[in-house]
Amino acid sequence: MDPNHYRFRGVWRLTAPAAAVYAALEDVRSYPLWWPEIREVRQTGAESGDVVIRALLPYRLVVGLEARRRDPAAGVLEAAMRGDLDGWSRFTVTADGPGTGCRVLFEEDTRPGKTLLRRLALPLHPLFRANHAVMMHRGRRGLAGYLAGGGGRGTANR
Repeated sequence: MDPNHYRFRGVWRLTAPAAAVYAALEDVRSYPLWWPEIREVRQTGAESGDVVIRALLPYRLVVGLEARRRDPAAGVLEAAMRGDLDGWSRFTVTADGPGTGCRVLFEEDTRPGKTLLRRLALPLHPLFRANHAVMMHRGRRGLAGYLAGGGGRGTANR
């Protein structure tokens, strides 16, 4: 097992229509409005930007994202990651059925680009995974609140 290699997979179930969820996930600039751990998004190009992340653990990550796939018909959004994390992440949004909302599959394959995270990988691997799980849980809650008109961060996550 390579302690510096992380594969994440999770499912969010939301009551909002798949098209609305896809649109919100596609608008990365809006993430700080509803995802507490996404502190800032800086656009660096037409299909790229830097995302500043600060979760429960006391470190900040700056991850460069570049769109690799945008497929509204398939519900797929995929981005290459570079910087403090290197790899890729993907959201796949599908309808659960008529009037039942949608399912969001999140997948990520990454390695830390930050030297300190690589050095701490072996002893802190479980803590890093738990930190990611909390971030994803809060992202789902924030997105649900945002789509319901509840304002995202302020009402759904705190």
